[in-house]
Amino acid sequence: MTRRALITGITGQDGSYLAELLLEKGYEVFGVVRRSSTETLDRIEHLRDRVSLCQGDLLDQSSLATVLRDARPHELYNLGAQSFVPASWNQPVLTGEFTALGVTRMLEAVRQVDPTIRFYQASSSEMFGRVRETPQTERTPFHPRSPYGVAKVYGHFIAVNYRESYGLFICSGILFNHESPRRGLEFVSRKITDGVARIKHGLARELRLGNLEARRDWGYAGDYVEAMWLMLNQDVPDDYVVASGETHSVQEFCEVAFARAGLSWRDHVTVDPRFVRPAEVDVLLGDAAKARARLGWKPRVTFRELVEMMVDADLARLAVPPRRAKG
Repeated sequence: MTRRALITGITGQDGSYLAELLLEKGYEVFGVVRRSSTETLDRIEHLRDRVSLCQGDLLDQSSLATVLRDARPHELYNLGAQSFVPASWNQPVLTGEFTALGVTRMLEAVRQVDPTIRFYQASSSEMFGRVRETPQTERTPFHPRSPYGVAKVYGHFIAVNYRESYGLFICSGILFNHESPRRGLEFVSRKITDGVARIKHGLARELRLGNLEARRDWGYAGDYVEAMWLMLNQDVPDDYVVASGETHSVQEFCEVAFARAGLSWRDHVTVDPRFVRPAEVDVLLGDAAKARARLGWKPRVTFRELVEMMVDADLARLAVPPRRAKG
């Protein structure tokens, strides 16, 4: 029997890598897209003839129920959200509607249409916020420091609540920062590698960033989507931290990225107070021991390999195409 999977947020970084992984494993893949969305399909353009796109909206529960009846998935990966942390300060209510209540609408649709569906909820290291302990595990208390983090805590606990109340198969992956060449340009990691490429190609002279001392646990998105799939293919549903177990500062990211292009970051990086958050999350460092032990998961791509992969992709993307010889 061919297994069917439904992905909300399929047009995002994680959704595109997850779709690739599931297709490789022989799944029939469905993705939810909004009718009015201006979101580009670029990340899944190479998969368009292999995935089925369904129209639905996390703000509209009836549309979600319709999608479930049409796709009849065995597994559902809820990756759709307003996922850019700084934007959550400007749009806190909308962030709550998508990132918090959207989870409830999706869970309610599952409960009513087909409670046998295995459900993955995309939780986030941003839930830890002002961390109570380092490294952070599945048992570390949450203290979110942004409307996005607060909304993710709601989504996380409503998923736990539905699992415990209704016996649904629900897993939450508490994923720490995960990047790739498909990361949005608004995220600091991609902002750096795109900036490096622009400077190298003479398209810019400086890169303006916020807090260079902020430290994150950065991994490769392609590795992290495998953990999502592993969670839904266990005998018992549970929640897992997914992380590299290493922490690096924004400055370190800059050092590796600029060096890859043969440049010195000090010559080009300017600190701009406009990019410092109202409430900063200073250090995030995950302990993925449970995922290693129970899922057999571990990251394959190192921090340096990740940064260099992203720089190389942006250098290639912005390179002037060679002129064809006449004749």
